[in-house]
Amino acid sequence: MRQRIFVALALLMAVMLEVRAQWDVQFSDYTALKSFYNPAVSGTDGKLNVAVAYAMQKVGYDDAPATMYAGADMPVYFLNPHHGAGVSFFNDNIGIFSTTRLGLQYAYNIKVSKKGKLAIGVQGALLNEKVTPKNVTLEDNSDPAFPTGEAKGNKVDMGAGLYFYHPKMWLGISSQHLLAPALWLEQRYELEVPRMYYLMSGCNIKLRNSLLSLQPSFLVQSDLDTWREDVQCKVTYENEEKKFYGGVGYSPNTSVTFMFGGNLHGVNLGYNYQMYTSGVGLIHGSHELVVGYQTDLDLFKKGRNKHQSVRWL
Repeated sequence: MRQRIFVALALLMAVMLEVRAQWDVQFSDYTALKSFYNPAVSGTDGKLNVAVAYAMQKVGYDDAPATMYAGADMPVYFLNPHHGAGVSFFNDNIGIFSTTRLGLQYAYNIKVSKKGKLAIGVQGALLNEKVTPKNVTLEDNSDPAFPTGEAKGNKVDMGAGLYFYHPKMWLGISSQHLLAPALWLEQRYELEVPRMYYLMSGCNIKLRNSLLSLQPSFLVQSDLDTWREDVQCKVTYENEEKKFYGGVGYSPNTSVTFMFGGNLHGVNLGYNYQMYTSGVGLIHGSHELVVGYQTDLDLFKKGRNKHQSVRWL
């Protein structure tokens, strides 16, 4: 029954709204980078997690977006409760604009059922925006609304989230840019960053073949003016320490994504190709590579972590 409810909810989210606009970067395989969207995910699976992602969007166009993300998180055990901490670095370049964010994350975990836990997370970040108007020709070079040289600015930013996790399913709600920071570039040009909200969920469905399982999931993101909905489903083959998967993702009126990857001895490697169904067309898609590493941490706790990890489903 729980799985049927999840599938129905995912289908509802997929057809909710059809408004599109610009917002924070959307990674194709969001399930592999949950802590990018929600700081409460940090340290929840009892492992040290390191992930690096690089995405090239709209390949074939000059000054197309290129995005890099690197993050690490781990559990911290003291005074009995389960705590998590993480650090992340994000850089996005598109045309003359470059955005960089360095963040620190903390999560506090509460046991809410026999196998389920609820994590409450916060993130503090330093946001930097830079404009480099090279190779740009203006009709009026004296236009005060456009910088003639490099302009940059910094601002403190925050995020927060809730994350429920269980061996068979997970659900998260979070917000980034809670302070809605306004960056002043060289004290002359103002750039406003709107609050962003995320809702994502997924589950693990075992098939009759004990080596195969399905991992459907969805992500909805919005600034309360515009929306984007993504649905994906992976098929995973797992045998002892070997794990391989393939999957398909879909965003209504935006794109179809094909995903391939695997996990061998704690090293995760995934490749995703996002093919746009509108706008730039099928050829100028987006390539994304995700590399991760996981290892158990037993340095600060008694016994072993017995719940199944859902980080890389």
